[in-house]
Amino acid sequence: MLVKTYGAAVQGIDALVVTLETVVDRGFSFTMVGLPDAAVKESYQRVVSAISQSGAEFPRHRVVINLSPADVKKEGAAYDLPIAVGILAAAEKIPADMLGGLMIMGELSLDGSVLPIKGVLPMAIKARELGFRGMIVPAANATEAAVVNNLEVYGVDTLSQVLEFLSGKSQIAPTVVDTRAEFAADCGRFEFDFSEVKGQEVVKRAFEVACAGGHNILLVGPPGAGKSMMAKRLPGILPPLSLAEALETTKIHSVAGKLKRGSRLLTTRPFRAPHHTISPVALVGGGSNPMPGEISLAHNGILFLDEFPEFSRGVLEVMRQPLEDRHINISRAKYSIDYPAGFMLVASMNPCPCGYYNHPARQCRCAPGAVQKYLNRISGPLLDRIDLQVEILPVPFEELATGAPGEESAAIRARVMRARKIQEERFRGEKEIHCNAQMNTRLLNRHVRLGETAQRQLRDAMTRFDMSARAYDRILKVARTIADLDGSEEVTAVHMSEAVSYRKLDRSGWGASSGKSLPF
Repeated sequence: MLVKTYGAAVQGIDALVVTLETVVDRGFSFTMVGLPDAAVKESYQRVVSAISQSGAEFPRHRVVINLSPADVKKEGAAYDLPIAVGILAAAEKIPADMLGGLMIMGELSLDGSVLPIKGVLPMAIKARELGFRGMIVPAANATEAAVVNNLEVYGVDTLSQVLEFLSGKSQIAPTVVDTRAEFAADCGRFEFDFSEVKGQEVVKRAFEVACAGGHNILLVGPPGAGKSMMAKRLPGILPPLSLAEALETTKIHSVAGKLKRGSRLLTTRPFRAPHHTISPVALVGGGSNPMPGEISLAHNGILFLDEFPEFSRGVLEVMRQPLEDRHINISRAKYSIDYPAGFMLVASMNPCPCGYYNHPARQCRCAPGAVQKYLNRISGPLLDRIDLQVEILPVPFEELATGAPGEESAAIRARVMRARKIQEERFRGEKEIHCNAQMNTRLLNRHVRLGETAQRQLRDAMTRFDMSARAYDRILKVARTIADLDGSEEVTAVHMSEAVSYRKLDRSGWGASSGKSLPF
C-alpha cells in the first residue's frame, strides 16, 4: 500500500514541503531514498524502537520511503515522526484518511517520546500557505507554531498519542494562542532603563539620534565610563516591533533553535552581544548545516560589539556588505542561502591599549604611535559605515553621588517614535526603506535640503577633516534625523553642526578636545 505523509525542510528562514511516500509490500527490507543525510538514515533504528515501545508492531515487510523532492537534501531527526506514521499507515495498522491535510514533524526517542525540533514556525507558515488544515508537532513547539492563524496545531508528547489520535480513539485539543493580545501585553517590558544612568547627557542624545534614524553608532571611551551599561538600555528606547517584524524575527530564532520551550512571538527587539573571539562563520552564518549567524539573529534589533578593535580583522570586514545591503548571502559548494541582516550596529572601544588616552584624570601609558595603531585595527571603509562616532568620558563624582534619577526610557522612546512616524510617512511609497539610515542617493537628494549656512558648514568639515563621500552621505542622513526629532522640514545649521560633531574619529586630533564638539 502507498501512503503519503507530509513534512517540511527548512531552507534559509523559509520552509519547503517534503512529501514522504511510503510503500509496504512483500519482502523484508528497509530502503530510504531522496537525499537523506546520516541523521535521517539513522531514523530506522529510532522508529523501530519507538513503534515497539508504543504498543504497535513494526511491519515485517519490504518498506520503501521516498523523500520528495528528491534533489533537496533532507537533514536532521525531525522526520522520525512522519516516517513512523507513514510506515504504520502503509501497513494498514492505522487509517490513512486524515493524513492528507496534516503536516507532521517531530523527533522520536527510543521510548516513543516526541522531542522538540528547530524551525517549526517557518514550517507552520508554509503549511498555512499551502492550505493544510492542521499540523502535528512536539508539545514543546506547539505554542511556537500556534502563532500562525487559521491552522490547527496539535502538540503531542508520545508516538502512541499520535496513533490514537489518527485512529480516532482519542482527541487532542488544538493549541490556541491569542497572538495580538499577548504581543500587545509584552511589547513594553524592559529590564533596564535610562533613568538609572547618571550624567552622560551627550551620549544619551547620541543614542536617541541613532535610534530615531536607525543609525550605527560607535562609543569611544575609557574603562568604566558606562559604554556597556548604556548599550544594554538601547532596546528600551527603540520603536516597538510591528507584528510583521516580530514574525520575521521569531522565524530566524526558530531556525537557529534559539527559542525557549513554550515560546511564542518575540515581542522585544533582539540584543545580541557576541564575544570578541567569535569566528566569521558564527557571525555571518553558514556551516556544514547552515544556520543564521549573530548578524541575522540581531535582525530588527541591535548587534552590540564590545571591545571593537579586539575582534579579528576578518570578522569585522565580513560585516561591510551586510551593513550596506541589510542581508547576507552565503554561497558554498553545496548550497546558497540568503539570510536577513537588518540590524543596528552598536560598538564600543577604548581609545588606546591602556584605555586612558584623553582621560581627564589619568595619564595614558601607551608608547608614541600606539593610539593611532590601535585605532587602525578598524578599517576606514568599516568606520565610514558607522554614522555616529561619540566620545564618552567618566562621570564626575558629583553626578554619581546625586540621587536625582535621569530621564526615563519611556520619554526618550516617545520622541524616537515621533521621529520614526515622520519617516514612515516620508518613505511610504518606497520598498524596504523605513528609516533615514536606509536612504539611498536618490532619496537623500529629495529629502535633505540644506540652507546656505548648513551647506557651508558641511563643506568646511569635509575639507578640514578630509572625509570620504560615504561619510558625506552619513552626515546628511544623521542631520535629517536630528531635524526630524525637532519636527523641522528643513535641515538647519544647528542640525548640521550636531551631525558633524558625531564624526569624532574622522578628526586627526579628536582627543584634544576632551569630548567637546569643535566649533563650526
